[in-house]
Amino acid sequence: MKVGCVKEIKNNEYRVGLTPDGARDFIAHGHEVYLEKGAGLGSGFPDEDYQALGVTILDRAEEVWSKVEMMVKVKEPLEEEYTFLREGLILFTYFHLAAAPDQAKALIDHKIKAVAYETIEEEDGSLPCLAPMSQIAGRLSIQEGAKYLEKPFGGAGILLAGVPGTPKANVVILGAGAVGTNACKIALGMGANVSILNRSIKKLEYLDNIFGAHVQTLVSSDSNIERVLKDADLVIGSVLVPGGATPKLIRRRHLKMMKNGAVFVDVSIDQGGCAESSRPTTHDDPIYIEEGVIHYCVTNMPGAVPRTSTIALTNATLRYGLKIADLGLEKAAVADPALAKGVNCYLGMLTNENVARATQKDYTPLELAICSK
Repeated sequence: MKVGCVKEIKNNEYRVGLTPDGARDFIAHGHEVYLEKGAGLGSGFPDEDYQALGVTILDRAEEVWSKVEMMVKVKEPLEEEYTFLREGLILFTYFHLAAAPDQAKALIDHKIKAVAYETIEEEDGSLPCLAPMSQIAGRLSIQEGAKYLEKPFGGAGILLAGVPGTPKANVVILGAGAVGTNACKIALGMGANVSILNRSIKKLEYLDNIFGAHVQTLVSSDSNIERVLKDADLVIGSVLVPGGATPKLIRRRHLKMMKNGAVFVDVSIDQGGCAESSRPTTHDDPIYIEEGVIHYCVTNMPGAVPRTSTIALTNATLRYGLKIADLGLEKAAVADPALAKGVNCYLGMLTNENVARATQKDYTPLELAICSK
């Protein structure tokens, strides 16, 4: 198979879909790899590292798009890239279509075979291609939140750990998945008071066993959310419905109850955000203030640490990409049910039920979509 990788054009996105090591594996499996010139520079991988392995470097993105059968990216194609989409192209990347119905329409209209990292789901319910970015985003959320609590950035002027004789910051984490657990780990490490809320008692028991008395675990309910938000200095939104839209746990009325200068980091923003007041921001313009609460809603947080993020991402995605290239998407989906769940669009049909529900479009099971073609 001819496999390609282009430079990401999303705001301040420095990650790349293929590392030299990943390209080496595709070539070792007998595939051809094409790379846009300079695509890996933001993550510290010069063209020479790829060329030495037999990768073909092309000057322009459109050259790569036109040559390949599968494009491996990091982020969803932006509107200016829609012109490169063509029927039957396999696009392997993050999509988060539940919050992007227009993009879903473009993929359907162009009859793309869209395989989303975030909905590849193993039998145990784990999301192996989302997990590494969730871990990074969870850890970054505390780092960014601590920064925006500083007075020069508009925050309340609070140090997470405090010092002897002063109160520690109160950190509230909504959701106890990979993002929430990693946020909890860093917040505790920085010395904050931490409360974490989740609907699953089993998850809360797990966190209690790990962190013990250092963290307050609470069942996620309207009353508990309202109670902890009143005292919160930093709130992390880390709610996930795989492939689906994120429920709005923080209402606008809650903002009026919160402290002036409190910070809200919505890691769920890719899927629409978990607050009614959430809207996507960029690394260039990361925050806005509503009701005195600083909102940080950057949609590609891990892009700020591209070297770490790229290596972690390709470690997780490579085996699925190789399976697609080796077998073709259809046979790979039959051979690997986890990979099949990653197929969001197939030749004009929407094949992920949660995405279809969120975007209010017709759903076609993948096996029926493949048979119909």
